[in-house]
Amino acid sequence: MTFVQRCWQGVLLTAALGAAHEARADELAAPPRAVSLQEAIGFAREHQPQVRAALARIAAAQAAADVPAAQWLPKLGASAQAFLGSENNTTASYIASPYVDLPRIGGTTVVNASTATFQPFGSTFAAVGIGQEVFDFGRIAAQSAAADALVDATKHSSDATRLDVDLDVEEAFYAVLTAKEILRASEQAYERTRTHRDLAKAGVASGLHPPIDLTRAEAELAHFDIGRIRARGGVTTSQAVLAASVGAPDLALDANGTLPAAGDVPTLAAALELAAARDPRVAEAVSKVRAQEARSRAISAEMRPDLSATATFSGRAGGAARGSAAVADYYGWLPTIPNWDVGLVFSWPIYDGTVVARARAADATAQALREEVAALKETLTAEVERAYIAVQVARDALPGLQQQLDAAVANYAQADARFQAGLGTAVELADAEALRADADIQLARGKFDLAKSRAALGRAIAEGLAKR
Repeated sequence: MTFVQRCWQGVLLTAALGAAHEARADELAAPPRAVSLQEAIGFAREHQPQVRAALARIAAAQAAADVPAAQWLPKLGASAQAFLGSENNTTASYIASPYVDLPRIGGTTVVNASTATFQPFGSTFAAVGIGQEVFDFGRIAAQSAAADALVDATKHSSDATRLDVDLDVEEAFYAVLTAKEILRASEQAYERTRTHRDLAKAGVASGLHPPIDLTRAEAELAHFDIGRIRARGGVTTSQAVLAASVGAPDLALDANGTLPAAGDVPTLAAALELAAARDPRVAEAVSKVRAQEARSRAISAEMRPDLSATATFSGRAGGAARGSAAVADYYGWLPTIPNWDVGLVFSWPIYDGTVVARARAADATAQALREEVAALKETLTAEVERAYIAVQVARDALPGLQQQLDAAVANYAQADARFQAGLGTAVELADAEALRADADIQLARGKFDLAKSRAALGRAIAEGLAKR
């Protein structure tokens, strides 16, 4: 590549990056798409990566559960072998294949140590075999039960993931609404402060107010200007978090709606009963105990007898002398001697210490999982109690926050009237404005705390599963 070509390539790359940057800037500048809470939750349940991963784990567990039953399917295999070596007491040499059952046929001349020879002879072998499970004495069924129990545990884990995603979406959605309320309060405070600054400026010019009132008003205006800038940033950040929580391709999503009231809240006793009955984390833990118990039974079932059918068609040849001392008239390179067999094979591993030890270890693991279930129930109880108390505190605080805002608005009206009449000072008005703006923001945060704590309580008692 010449220098000119490299320069031209650099120009094109720079232009492309610039266009991409401008497109991204335009996307950030454009107002984000507004969605309702139900739309956000519905989209997350289909596209959120955590939910999709949970569904993939269910599919993987179901595929694994099909493995034990596949042992009932026939096994078909083939083997072809060729050797060169000594042939003391054998017709054809072959290595056992897991897919071809080969009974021994005939043999070469029996020799002793003085007559043994190391003369090489050729030996070839080719065979096709099929095997079929006939009766397993419940071994495969025990393995399938263990695998099915793991599928149930995976499904409960998926339910827990979906509830967690729903909660994240709800909190992000409510955070956007709260951030917009805070921005509204900050904008209104800035506009009121700007009006006060203009009044102070006119008052100073007319001699009604001292110059310090103007400088104080300018400082307050800058303070609220910074507040509204940060509030805008809070809205943008919360909208980006909402888009990420639902798994949307958008850089940001806006929330369309209002912060909800607490709604119907069950009693603490009822909430504890609901959580114990339908929380997927408990159901998952119980399913894991059952799966481990089934696995223990499946391991023990490995000691049961097994009956299988086998059939093989083979061709073989060996160049060594046979037991009758007759010398073969071929040299063993073509497996031309056919054989076939059909049979039933009964096997019984009467005792295997390794299997017994594995079963004992599986029983110990099941007991540990039972203890974890008890610990999880205690943790869930504490979680429900905390969420319930948080709802009560947030709900009880709202009337006080509303009263605080009403009083702050009244105080501001009085301070504003005094200032316009020349009776009040800029300090008095600034304090009243700060009190009103803070009360407005605190009320918005109080509503968010109530909506958030109610959503957390709904997650603790698995309301999302009841609504499916």
